[in-house]
Amino acid sequence: MTRPLLLDLFCGAGGAAKGYHDAGFDVIGVDIEPQPHYPYTFVQADAMTYPLDGIDAIHASPPCQFFTQMRASWRAQGVNDGYVDLLTPTIERFASLTIPWVIENVVGAGSVMGATLALHGGMFGLGVHRPRLFRSNVLILAPAAPIKRKPIGVYDRGPRKVTHFRTRLNGNGKGRSEMRIARTLEEAQQVMGMEWGDWHGVKEAIPPAYTRLIGEQLMAAIAVVA
Repeated sequence: MTRPLLLDLFCGAGGAAKGYHDAGFDVIGVDIEPQPHYPYTFVQADAMTYPLDGIDAIHASPPCQFFTQMRASWRAQGVNDGYVDLLTPTIERFASLTIPWVIENVVGAGSVMGATLALHGGMFGLGVHRPRLFRSNVLILAPAAPIKRKPIGVYDRGPRKVTHFRTRLNGNGKGRSEMRIARTLEEAQQVMGMEWGDWHGVKEAIPPAYTRLIGEQLMAAIAVVA
């Protein structure tokens, strides 16, 4: 039986791809940067202009740096970091598509995303918090679960043995949680569910558990149409 084909734009190291593959899709990843650890078929190309024909579903994770809390702080201080908004034109590009599509980004992009779904690590029993917003032309349901109280952070230039407090947005937009950076690459891979990734790839990714949940519901939508 032929598996549906999903196009993974701005694919990075393939965190999203693994979830979709586990849900039943064959996956083609597209990124403008080389991705030597990508676990499936990879094409180095500009995701903004890559053809969208001949596929069954699309996932896009435009770079999030334009919408991060850190960038908002820099912008308030008049600092221009050079990041470009690729989220807005991606939403515009997908607006007329009839195949199932999903766009992912950080919580700070909420005003642009108009998100239909918010996921975090506690919903999947993961060691990370990693809250993300998803916008789709398919109704996607998510489990209710408490936010993990002491998650492992996968960020910065590499692992280090430090415990500190870092502010994060909880469900009510407030909250302060204790978080430490993963002590090793292996710990980062474990809490994210990305055993193949290097530090940069894992740091920039979303956990495969998120897109497996989404992918299973996209598969159901495709089956209804078929």
